[in-house]
Amino acid sequence: AITKINSTTKENFKYTFDQVRMHFKNIYQTLFVGGEAELALTNPDNLLETGIDIIVQPPGKKLLNISALSGGEKALTAVSLLFAFFNHNPSPFCILDEADAPLDEANVERFVNLVKEFSKKTQFIVVTHNKRSMEAAQMLYGITMEEHGVSKVLSLNLKEQDAATKELVEAAAA
Repeated sequence: AITKINSTTKENFKYTFDQVRMHFKNIYQTLFVGGEAELALTNPDNLLETGIDIIVQPPGKKLLNISALSGGEKALTAVSLLFAFFNHNPSPFCILDEADAPLDEANVERFVNLVKEFSKKTQFIVVTHNKRSMEAAQMLYGITMEEHGVSKVLSLNLKEQDAATKELVEAAAA
């Protein structure tokens, strides 16, 4: 029984690894507008004990281990890997906490576009202070403290807000 379990586990792991590896390369190139990304097994002869190395080459740079990247490059690489897993096996929801914090404007735009694309299959809750990320949301929630020690939750449905604004513009034009 153990031999069969090990064999099945190895097959499933290898299949999933190959799929995620392929998606990781593609998503990385989308987020970085080029570059190369690779997932490598540290011990390919022993799939039950192997580790995984993340090796990337941002455009215009030499091949690097993830530990040598800047904060923004690490964040985009991590997002690439997370979304590679979602491409293989979508999750019903995902919470991203300040994933866009180390990103510049151009990278935030690519991050937001990726979240929008994947939101067809996954519901995202994005904790952020980035205005561009907030603009892309359908619903905003915020916490304010109008009185010392008293927190208040605010919400705004941007989809409904856009529809109401469109109606006002159309009515004014008529």
